[in-house]
Amino acid sequence: MRTLAIAALQTAPVFRNPEATLAALAERAPRVRAMVPGTQLLLLPELHLSAPPPPLDERHGYGREVAVEIPGPLTEALGEIARAAGLWLVPGSVFERGEGGRIHNTCLVLSPDGELVARYRKVFPWQPQEGCAPGDRFVTFDIPEVGRVGVSICYDGSFPETARQLAWMGAEVILQPSLTTTSDRNQEIVMARANAIFNQLYVVSLNAAAPAGLGRSAIFDPEGIVRLQAGDSEELLTDVLDLDAVTRVRHFGTAGVSRMWEQIERQGPSVHLPMYGGSVRPRDRA
Repeated sequence: MRTLAIAALQTAPVFRNPEATLAALAERAPRVRAMVPGTQLLLLPELHLSAPPPPLDERHGYGREVAVEIPGPLTEALGEIARAAGLWLVPGSVFERGEGGRIHNTCLVLSPDGELVARYRKVFPWQPQEGCAPGDRFVTFDIPEVGRVGVSICYDGSFPETARQLAWMGAEVILQPSLTTTSDRNQEIVMARANAIFNQLYVVSLNAAAPAGLGRSAIFDPEGIVRLQAGDSEELLTDVLDLDAVTRVRHFGTAGVSRMWEQIERQGPSVHLPMYGGSVRPRDRA
């Protein structure tokens, strides 16, 4: 069996205090591992370590004030946390100071050895409210002997192209840290579930807890079945994802009947898709 044991911490930062929020993570990561010894990966919400205040209290320019360079002191500290806990650490996203002074909303991935193995700049910022510059590529990373994991951030999930591209890159799980404070959390949950069904993979939609966000995080399996769903307060969601289920569902079909992924791989290259400037190209299986 190829299994990925995850812990998704629906929590809130220490508002306007990235240092205190990082210190709290350093204390809690080993506690998560002690509480659930089999945990392999710990996930935190969007912008958790940047510790933004609630949106109605946020002043203009906060992201630029707390933006960090990557790699840098923050990733070094996170590497120590990952190494000490023996976990794959996906600590949500941070405000990153990028090229030309641009500020990105960037998700980080650190290995249990403390290495920064991936960073993903949010391709679809929540415009016009989110002033971050968009990234220009999607990102996956491999967990040896387990499988390939894709990363998206919050509003990315509102664009079906995001999940489809990550699946096309070989992802069997999509981690989607979010910071949703608005009334469309219901729609986000529907879209996350739909992305799992369309692409026959797991989606972990982790939102921040109240008072930072509306919570209601959820995990969906490759058939869109709800495995876990949280309330609005702080909660640790723990689950063991059977990645062989992705293979099974794609082979036999959702509910044993619908093999959408197999069909798009087989038929897609011959279907003209003008909105994408061509057709579905054969998937890179590297």
